[in-house]
Amino acid sequence: MDYRVARDYLLSRPEAVEDFPFGPQVAVFKVKGRMYATLTVENGVARTNLKCDPDEAQALRDIFTGVLPGYHMNKKHWNTVLLDGSVPDYEIERMMDRSYGLVVKGLRKVEREALELAYGSDTIYR
Repeated sequence: MDYRVARDYLLSRPEAVEDFPFGPQVAVFKVKGRMYATLTVENGVARTNLKCDPDEAQALRDIFTGVLPGYHMNKKHWNTVLLDGSVPDYEIERMMDRSYGLVVKGLRKVEREALELAYGSDTIYR
């Protein structure tokens, strides 16, 4: 997966928006104002920060060399995923979906229920 494919996938999630609060080099993807991913290129390699369940975060780091503790993030809840081919695309997509779903679950009840009603739980939490 490369930067463009990752960006398109992150923006395909319901009501996802792209913002640049940290400058033009770091894209931040949000739902209802809450960040669920970042995307940048460092030393020629695209990378994304994704929210993750703490137990799963460590397991993914143990399995994939391209999954690291979240750079500039709470390392218990965030992973940095290198888009260098070391992690299969389907696994990156699953991690992106999981990050989005975890953030939606943390939204205020009215915001979360509005998304679930408009798009369906299967789409939100795929």
